Amino acid sequence: MKLLIVEDNARVSGLLKRGLENQGYQIYISEDAEEALLILKRVKFDLVITDIMLHKMDGLELSKKIKKNYEDLPIIMLTALGTIDEKIEGFDAGADDYMVKPFELRELYARIKAVLQRRGLTHNLPKKEFLTYRNLKINENTKSVFRDDIEISLTPKEFKLLHFMMENPERLLTRDEIAESVWGNNFDTGTNYIDVYITYLRKKIDKNFEEKLIHTKSGMGFILTYNL
Repeated sequence: MKLLIVEDNARVSGLLKRGLENQGYQIYISEDAEEALLILKRVKFDLVITDIMLHKMDGLELSKKIKKNYEDLPIIMLTALGTIDEKIEGFDAGADDYMVKPFELRELYARIKAVLQRRGLTHNLPKKEFLTYRNLKINENTKSVFRDDIEISLTPKEFKLLHFMMENPERLLTRDEIAESVWGNNFDTGTNYIDVYITYLRKKIDKNFEEKLIHTKSGMGFILTYNL
């Protein structure tokens, strides 16, 4: 499925692109609304994600133009503007959904699926085979892990932990989030299992590579990133 992201912050658009590509979507990026309208003339999209605060033409005006020319094309707005009046203005401009920054990528994934489902489009979602970040790759079918095409052997729990981190790249993950997603409701929060497994994972994933990907933020959580 093709998604168009209209966002003038390169860091935000890059994060969204990597995260959504890992979910199996084909992503196009536009830095302004006028360019987005030109891209829409050339490419058939399944959904548009747009910021409101854009140069030249804002996301509200862009949404109105999209709905005028592509009535059935769903739109999700991402913005720091979060009052009730601002949300209503967004919906009145044609937004199918509206998310206030900052937000979690997992919630965006769920919102996208919900919007597409309402539009009857989810049957077109591709089957995801690989999950990638930088030179690190997971094969979803074989449950194998590679870095620079070198296979890395992980235990089932290590694999599940890495998989969760790769689904949420460049986002600080708290111990509670990891516990719930990797260990489930029966996790004993009084243990240091998560820290121990992060250490195991770091040794296997980062030890033989100059670029370190798994990082600990003391007292806060853990993050998969190359830029720290």
